[in-house]
Amino acid sequence: MRPIRVLVVDDSRLFQTLLVQNLNKDPVIEVVATAKDPFEARDAILAYKPDVMTLDVELPRMNGIEFLRKLMPQYPLPVVVISALSDKVFDALNAGAVDFVAKPVVSSQAQLENFIKKELLVKVKIASTVKIGNIKNTVLAQGQQHYYRKGNEELIVAIGASTGGTEAIFAVAKDFGTDIPGIVVVQHMPPGFTQMYAKRLDNQCRIRVKEAKTGDRVLPGQMLIAPGGDQHLRLVKVNGSYQVECKKGSKVNGHCPSVDVLFESVAKAAGKSALGIILTGMGGDGAKGLLEMRKAGAKTIGQDESTCVVYGMPKVAYDLGAVQYQEKLSDIVGRTYALLNKM
Repeated sequence: MRPIRVLVVDDSRLFQTLLVQNLNKDPVIEVVATAKDPFEARDAILAYKPDVMTLDVELPRMNGIEFLRKLMPQYPLPVVVISALSDKVFDALNAGAVDFVAKPVVSSQAQLENFIKKELLVKVKIASTVKIGNIKNTVLAQGQQHYYRKGNEELIVAIGASTGGTEAIFAVAKDFGTDIPGIVVVQHMPPGFTQMYAKRLDNQCRIRVKEAKTGDRVLPGQMLIAPGGDQHLRLVKVNGSYQVECKKGSKVNGHCPSVDVLFESVAKAAGKSALGIILTGMGGDGAKGLLEMRKAGAKTIGQDESTCVVYGMPKVAYDLGAVQYQEKLSDIVGRTYALLNKM
């Protein structure tokens, strides 16, 4: 099997060299070219035809986001963005990048090797499997109108996602009205970025969106997003109303926060009053938890293969029998409202 051909784009020659040296240590990776700006990158793409490109956001002559917007329509290519802590990374994902990693502050070779082995290499390998045509399927027409007619405050919606999930969650959240039952979300993301992502959604959607903290009540018309880092998000019921807990814990399925942890807590706290949605993502996190929700009487929805950036988590859930309704991303909101109105 031929190696994954990678193009590294970074204006720092030192960081570029370190990336190349360490990426090439993996037997399934071959760095075929480097570039310090989008113009060199364009030439390298034409000459070397890489399978995946790593891309810094801040570049000379043209920033990485503008480059992506020009590149993707002509040369669709899986891109992993390497970004400092900035909400610009979400512009890059909207422009067509598959995923991102937080650029490390490197003080030792060991730290760099850890970042590349545990974060960047994983994302590059996932990106190499992506169906690139599905990335922009998440950009949908605005303004679909749905109505929740029952007003049952016992109901709750739980959502889990990973690779491709930032855009998929937005595609769903933008069509939720303020009447929707309270929503709890786990999206795999590095620490620091979840707060910016929540603020971005809060500005773009009709519902309120915030990063969750322990004690937050789960309210209609509001989405709570698990903070990235080392805390799991759980749903609990206190004096008859739903709240969330964010507690430190070990990784589950390689993730903290974990979708399985959230879904299992929803199954326990809400039972048949819950609706679970599993969206695009690599691996199987959330599948067992969604099955627990279904066994507890919850309604469950999985994103279909044709609209997933990575058909991993929804596929595992579907194969386990956890998914009752498999839907295109554009149909998930309609199905959600139809089910809520019958619950």
